[in-house]
Amino acid sequence: MMFLDQLRNAERENGSMLCVGLDPEPSRFPGRLRGDASKIFNFCADIVEATADLVVAFKPQIAYFAAHRAEDQLEHLIALIRSTAPHVPIILDAKRGDIGSTAEQYAIEAFERYGVDAVTLSPFMGFDSVAPYLKHHGKGAFLLCRTSNPGGDDFQSQRLSSVDGAPLLYEHIAALAQGPWNLNGQLGLVVGATYPAEIERVRAIAPTLPLLIPGVGAQGGDALATVKAGWRGTAETSTGPIIVNSSRAILYAGADDGYAAAARLEAIRTRDVLQAARNGR
Repeated sequence: MMFLDQLRNAERENGSMLCVGLDPEPSRFPGRLRGDASKIFNFCADIVEATADLVVAFKPQIAYFAAHRAEDQLEHLIALIRSTAPHVPIILDAKRGDIGSTAEQYAIEAFERYGVDAVTLSPFMGFDSVAPYLKHHGKGAFLLCRTSNPGGDDFQSQRLSSVDGAPLLYEHIAALAQGPWNLNGQLGLVVGATYPAEIERVRAIAPTLPLLIPGVGAQGGDALATVKAGWRGTAETSTGPIIVNSSRAILYAGADDGYAAAARLEAIRTRDVLQAARNGR
C-alpha cells in the first residue's frame, strides 16, 4: 500500500487527523520512570497503547532515542506499533538531507532498518538528495517547507530573486514537491501550525499533498486555524490530508503513574477539537 493510501485509511478508520509525536525525555518521565533512559520503550509503549485508536500516525523523533543510545528501543517500539495498530503509519522524524550516496544509506536506515512508512527530509541540497528515498516503493517523504520555529524566516521567507512576484523559498519548495519532484506520488510537506496563513498558501500551491503540521499544543498553534488552512476533502475522505502533530502536550499530560490515561484524555480532546474544526463547528 502506498503511504498516502495508508494515511487515508487510518484517517477513516480512526476518525482522526491527530499525530502523536514520540519525543521521549527521561528527565520528564512521570513517577517511577523519571530519569531512567532504559525505560524509553516502556514509556512510549504505554503512550502508543493508550492512543493507538485515536491517531492518524505516530511520529518518533530519532534524536530523542539516539541521544540515549536507545535505537534498539526504537526498533522494539516500531514493532509494537505494527502489532498494536497495523493500520497506523509511522513517520520517522529525522530531517535528513545529504548527497545521493549518503542519502541512500539514510533511506536504508529509515525504511529497512526501522521499517517506517515515511521520513522527514531537508530539501536544501536539491533533488538528488531526495531521490534515493523515492526508490523505496510505497514509502513517503515529507520535505521541510515552512517550519514552525522563528528562525525559519532566515531562509524560508526569502524571495528567490528581486523580481516582482518572485516566489518565496518555501513557495518554491511546495511547487517542486507538488510538481516535478513528486515522481510517484510519495512526497508531502512539513508546515508549522504557528503560521496558518503560510499553511493556506502552501495548500494553494500543493492542493493534494499531505501536510505534516507540527506546533499544535506546547508550541501554541491554533487547531481551528490549522485545519481551516490546510485540510481539503469531502465528508468521506480527504483530497488534501493533514497530519497535525502534538508531542509534549500529550506525552507529559500526566505527572504520576496515571500518565497513560492522562495522555489518552489529552489525545481525545485534541482529536475532537481537530475533527470539530474540520466539520465547521
